[in-house]
Amino acid sequence: MSIRAHIRIFLIATIVWLLFLVAGMPDYYLQYSDQSMIYFVLLLLLPFSIILVVIFRKINREKRLKIALWYAFYFTVPLLIYDSIYCGIILRYGIGFITVFWYLSVYYIIPWILFPFIALLVNRLQENGN
Repeated sequence: MSIRAHIRIFLIATIVWLLFLVAGMPDYYLQYSDQSMIYFVLLLLLPFSIILVVIFRKINREKRLKIALWYAFYFTVPLLIYDSIYCGIILRYGIGFITVFWYLSVYYIIPWILFPFIALLVNRLQENGN
């Protein structure tokens, strides 16, 4: 991937984080029940998956898995840092924010599973002519 592509993915991930931050106000989603947040977390998987399929279909088959891992990196590591600053420092939850804001924490793991899975799935579908 080019430097420009890395910067673009980083900026997209940052914008996504900012949008979720604003949407979660005033309490960064703490105002909702755990059950509502479970549904929200699961509901997000569908549009993210569809977007990834569209993106990955345009990428060369040989590069797809590597790029999926870069996407996973940019959609987890910077967001973990942002959440650490916002929830841990600004909101003063410290490292405990990981459990308090569990619905954020699951998305530090999900992309590392989902993104490569979708890349491999797209490869398989293209092998089968779909």
